[in-house]
Amino acid sequence: MDRSARKAAIAAYKERKPAHGVFAVICTATGQAWVGQSRHLDTQRNSLWFTLKHGSSPHAVLQAAWNRHGEAGFRFEELERLRDDFPALTRSSELKSRQSLWVARLQALAL
Repeated sequence: MDRSARKAAIAAYKERKPAHGVFAVICTATGQAWVGQSRHLDTQRNSLWFTLKHGSSPHAVLQAAWNRHGEAGFRFEELERLRDDFPALTRSSELKSRQSLWVARLQALAL
């Protein structure tokens, strides 16, 4: 990658808007689900998978299931994404309420 293309890629990365939303991690072997919320939905999977691969996840039940079934036994699903123009003042409480809704709907554990 030449210098100008690299600069353009970095500038585009810095200008991107964060994606707020709710996601689920599902164990395909057992059907067990975990639901979380994120301010960076696009990069959340990488973050979770990194901690799980290294055995350093703060979510003990998820880590135990990961250790039992391995990476191939899990999938990441984006459940809901907030609009880009959603008011910043109520964004946090809205994410919490939507996470609670999905936890109940999927009979999942909250992350």
